[in-house]
Amino acid sequence: MLGRSIQSLIQHADHPESIEWLLAFDDDDANSLRYFLDHIAHYIDDSGGKYTCLGFQPMGYTRLNQYLNALAPRARAPWWIFWNDDAIMMDDHWDTVILSQGDRFCIQAFDTHNKHPYSIFPIVPRAWWEVLGHLSEHPLNDAYISQIAWMLDIMVRIDIRVEHERYDLTGKNLDDTFRQRNLRSLEGDTSRATDFNHDDHRQCRRKQAVKISQYLEKQGQDITHFREVMAGRRDPWAKMMAADVNGQMTRLG
Repeated sequence: MLGRSIQSLIQHADHPESIEWLLAFDDDDANSLRYFLDHIAHYIDDSGGKYTCLGFQPMGYTRLNQYLNALAPRARAPWWIFWNDDAIMMDDHWDTVILSQGDRFCIQAFDTHNKHPYSIFPIVPRAWWEVLGHLSEHPLNDAYISQIAWMLDIMVRIDIRVEHERYDLTGKNLDDTFRQRNLRSLEGDTSRATDFNHDDHRQCRRKQAVKISQYLEKQGQDITHFREVMAGRRDPWAKMMAADVNGQMTRLG
């Protein structure tokens, strides 16, 4: 899975030599690391790119954000992509399209996951981490980042297709990671402290949006939308729901 995923990114990039790869491996999964080094790393070497592999004590799906937050200080590129080994890049020029946003502070979203309104594989400016000191404070990283982006009206959809070969979407890749996701502890019961929509987490996202809005204002970026959200004059989710062309948010409640 990982080899096919990485090859798809390299093959469709205009400048694969400019890609910086940060990979996380659990300490109890030496076989995967060895397989990467023996069978996959040469694709990156041949492309001219650079990679860094970091080992972690297993944290599982329910602490997925902690892997990302630990990788972040190692990254130097202006744009960061959260990527999974079950993701396949489908279109050429994806790196050029992302870089075309320049220094604009926004969250970019691929066309994937049945056009889900979230940025399923978030494309995040480096400044996000510099402002907040983390990438996500909840393991549902795509939801966390996307909801803040919609509140701030900084979500940008790009015309680059990514195939998400997750088992429940495609019937492919029924592996232990999917089996052990335990989403019940993360969404669906707002009384749980770990639930994405627990009041503490909702207030946290709101505070993070305020912090980013202050940064955006200093950068001269328009924050009228967020001001109106905070004043109660605008529905923060109206644009997100309008982008939900296949009703996925409605089905999830």
